[in-house]
Amino acid sequence: MKFKTAITNIQTDGTEIIRGHNLADLIANKTFVETIFLILKGHLPTSEQTKMMNAIFTAIIDHGPATSSAMNARISASAKNDLHTSVAAGLLGLGGRHGVVVEPAMKFFYDHVDESDIVALLKNMKERKEYASGFGHKIFAVDPRTQALFKIAKETGIYGQYATFAQKIEIGLNSISSKKLPLNVDGAIAAILCDMGFDARIGNGIFVIARVPGLVAHIVEEITNDEGIRRLTPEDIEYIGTTSV
Repeated sequence: MKFKTAITNIQTDGTEIIRGHNLADLIANKTFVETIFLILKGHLPTSEQTKMMNAIFTAIIDHGPATSSAMNARISASAKNDLHTSVAAGLLGLGGRHGVVVEPAMKFFYDHVDESDIVALLKNMKERKEYASGFGHKIFAVDPRTQALFKIAKETGIYGQYATFAQKIEIGLNSISSKKLPLNVDGAIAAILCDMGFDARIGNGIFVIARVPGLVAHIVEEITNDEGIRRLTPEDIEYIGTTSV
């Protein structure tokens, strides 16, 4: 079985090359964020791109124990699973309503950035029960992470047509919606990644990379506190089936 790869070449003399760069040189001279950019994008980032990527990873490193990913991770850890098993359980808690919406948001931005009538587009989507990913939040009326990321995107010169388009979508959505739908951090990241020319298929991977440290922290806290296995109490369960007589 053979693989063709342009990612990593490990040689018998101990040399390891990643995307054309000697790993020893990367270890000595580059940050983790720069090396992540390199392995995903194929080239090293500029200083502006490095600052932007660092901000993105920081913005979504954790969002509290109430998220489905953190809950999954902590429940798994409370059952005495190994750390890597609990991390996997946490990642399996990501889905279309939490975490892995960066890719579809990027696809939407790439496909519709030249749309002239945004409100008409959104109304047509609503009629078909289709919705733009990256908008809305359970708690925030305005997502502070979005504001922080766009501030850095403007400072670094990365803020471009896709970030502008995302904010136009936010305005359009809120002109036809009965509830507040802020551009959330996932949508902001999607727009910024588009402005940096990332392939949409990498989008969800960015979220996964960023969130793993947060999951590890929750798991270690759960193990340290050791309050026993997490489970629902009988009072939390409402039986709606039939009762035999």
